[in-house]
Amino acid sequence: MRSVTRNTLLGIIAVVVLLLALGALPGLLKSGDPYYTVATPADSEYSVDNGTAVNWSAQSERRFPYTSAALSDASPSTAGQSEPYWRGPLGFKGAFTHSPFDERDALQQQYDEAVADGGVVVRHNGTFYHVAVRQEV
Repeated sequence: MRSVTRNTLLGIIAVVVLLLALGALPGLLKSGDPYYTVATPADSEYSVDNGTAVNWSAQSERRFPYTSAALSDASPSTAGQSEPYWRGPLGFKGAFTHSPFDERDALQQQYDEAVADGGVVVRHNGTFYHVAVRQEV
């Protein structure tokens, strides 16, 4: 094999390995304080003006894993929370990974009538929950 071909092949392999590492690395970065999606049973404090809430049975658990986890952990009398999410240094992680902030923004854009107090009012198993992203310090 000629040295030019060998060097080109090694360069391509190095680029592929680097891209694979960049894809896996952000999920492993854990710096700063963790953020959680929190589902709190809603009362009159989080009433929506026209009574519209997100019907959670129509949503995909795969599309909203943090919100689904928080709602699964919640009960009509207690709040539930998702697994922690660390933002990572310099905002690098957010460009490569799915976050609770992505879910919150998607729900707020799709269901603007259900937005209340920085979160979204969701109806799950007959109970109304206020779902928001919170930082635990």
